[in-house]
Amino acid sequence: MIRPVVGTVVSRVVIAVANLLVIVAAGQALGAVGLGTISLIVLGITIILLFTHIVGGGGLVYLIPRYGVRPLLVPSYSWVLICAAAASLIQQFIPLVPSEYVVHIVLLAGLQGLNSIHLGILLGRERIGLLNRIVVVQSIVQLAAFAVLLGMGGASVMDYVVATYLAHGTAVLISGTFALQRLETSRTRPEGVLKGLLHQGTLAQGANILQLLNYRLAYYLIEHFRGRAALGIFSVTTQLAESTWLVPKSIGGVLYSKVSNLVEAERQRDLTVILLKVAVAVAVISCAALLLIPDGVYTWIFGPEISGLRPILVRMAPGLIAMSASQVLSHYLSGTGRIKHNTIGSGIGLVITILVGFWLIPTSGLEGAAVTASLAYGLSVCYQLIVFRRVTGTSWAELLPHSGDRERAMRVWDRLKQRLVK
Repeated sequence: MIRPVVGTVVSRVVIAVANLLVIVAAGQALGAVGLGTISLIVLGITIILLFTHIVGGGGLVYLIPRYGVRPLLVPSYSWVLICAAAASLIQQFIPLVPSEYVVHIVLLAGLQGLNSIHLGILLGRERIGLLNRIVVVQSIVQLAAFAVLLGMGGASVMDYVVATYLAHGTAVLISGTFALQRLETSRTRPEGVLKGLLHQGTLAQGANILQLLNYRLAYYLIEHFRGRAALGIFSVTTQLAESTWLVPKSIGGVLYSKVSNLVEAERQRDLTVILLKVAVAVAVISCAALLLIPDGVYTWIFGPEISGLRPILVRMAPGLIAMSASQVLSHYLSGTGRIKHNTIGSGIGLVITILVGFWLIPTSGLEGAAVTASLAYGLSVCYQLIVFRRVTGTSWAELLPHSGDRERAMRVWDRLKQRLVK
């Protein structure tokens, strides 16, 4: 158990660093407008993937041990094609991304959708180490290809697009080679395969769709009211800010696995409370580190057009700390079968983003967008905290740091070690 957890954390660190270096290269070579365009491309791909994952996402992990791989492939692959075709059609009527990149976004989303199916198969077979290596290779290929293409002269956003094709294509080939090696089937007749995929995927993706809109609706509002260059600056700020979630997300992933396999409600609660405090503490330290860096350093790293990041980070910091707590609480709620509360929490955040964003972004610009994010994240996690306290009977005092935390942490760690040894 320890090796997969450590491997996942290390992989996420490598991927985060690679993504940050891509942004640095883009900021230096393409400026704020180029960064804004890239952020819209990434967002467009992500939106399509949310729908492809309804069938070809996490539901595969649940269904592979029950049906085997072969009966799941046709509906999963077909769903990717259906989503890609639908996205291409919808873009003609609702232009969410720059028109010149629509075809590329659809194709890249299709490639990544195929890769998600293959990675889901590997995860369903518990080949976590191989999965981690593939996603790391994808990130490194994208960074290296982007750097080479920028160095060939005439830098443009298409350099990023081509690099992404190379990265996703490489990942699809590698993941497919390993995922499709053994196409065993279950003895159970899978008449309900598609129904099972839709059911599992819809439950998981409902909260994810609302959460993405909560995170990224501001992008469209900023571009509409403030322009592409302002969006580029905000996207850099967001990437830096969300790096504070790296450890909380890893903690949340570990918690989900543990809570799902623990029967005793008290142990689930104790583990969640202690990891919640650790996640928040790490986020506070990370936010403090970002705020201590002078604005001139950010400009030096990301390019002369990227300035004014620190005031945005100051206003976004409360929301970042709140969402670090959410990374733990949401995994507790999912692991105990209460996933609907994650959907409700994300919905609350989305409503705040819409109501406050349309007011603050036109009047206060990027700082208004940061305040909007903090309010949306804060109210979302407040709802999760209320549910957690109601379900577990945890008092507010227990959620605050106190002298008994060290003893509780040691008790939780001893329990985990006993389970890991078994």
